[in-house]
Amino acid sequence: MKKVGDIVRGRQLLFVQDGATVYEAACFMSEKKIGAVPVLSGDRLVGVFSERDLMTRVVCAGRDARATVIREVMTADLVVADPDDTHDECIAKMATRGCRHLPVVQQGRLLSFLSLRDLLRVDLEEKTEALAMMN
Repeated sequence: MKKVGDIVRGRQLLFVQDGATVYEAACFMSEKKIGAVPVLSGDRLVGVFSERDLMTRVVCAGRDARATVIREVMTADLVVADPDDTHDECIAKMATRGCRHLPVVQQGRLLSFLSLRDLLRVDLEEKTEALAMMN
């Protein structure tokens, strides 16, 4: 079973600072083709901003994306992964909390960021390998 640390090793860490505007973060996410981004205050993880946050806390709330700061609308109650967690443990954490993105944190430091899609891809690869071995 693959550990999360192995899955994220060598990945570029994408993030926004908590003082960025929603507009800036949305443009960054669009440019990078990502659905969520970790939010840092300096080098400390303080939240996650997702497409769901954008829709529910900005668009539907009638807020101005150019005037709203990320720290006002991000998700701050986080569930995180440890690099030693397995991909199955992370999928279970996401299912329990109803989220699709998971910061990978070690000793309080953000290492990477995973999506449910990343974890399901690993799960599929492992199952495909196991099936090939059985045949």
